Amino acid sequence: MKILVVCTGNTCRSPMAEGILKYLADKKNLNIKVRSAGIMAFVGDSASDNSVSILKDMGIDISNHRSSLVNDYMVDESDIILTMTSSHKDILIKRFANARNKTFLYNEYAYGKYTDISDPFGGNIYRYEKTRDEIYKASEAIIEKIANK
Repeated sequence: MKILVVCTGNTCRSPMAEGILKYLADKKNLNIKVRSAGIMAFVGDSASDNSVSILKDMGIDISNHRSSLVNDYMVDESDIILTMTSSHKDILIKRFANARNKTFLYNEYAYGKYTDISDPFGGNIYRYEKTRDEIYKASEAIIEKIANK
């Protein structure tokens, strides 16, 4: 299974989600490939220092992450596309016709809830930790859902 995680700049939320999903999938020996991208990303940016730091505390290394701009190839090859906000979802569906039936909000896929993942960009470390914890909890539900299919 191939999962694409999408946020705005691909430096905070989606790299954290990518790292966490990979970590949890590896723990369960699931054959899941995860990548992330942004709808307005500058190609080649590193993950934010706070994102790298708070995942490192959990044993998850995203220090080699480089941002990508979502493109047709990524959408085509993905089985599931998970977005951080409803606006990300709307933009993807408008921009990529084949995204419609496989694009979900992160919390929608995890819990059936149509709620956004908060954006820590520009916030302090505690805001990043809150977002990380939100993503981690939803990621556990996502991995369980996939494992039980």
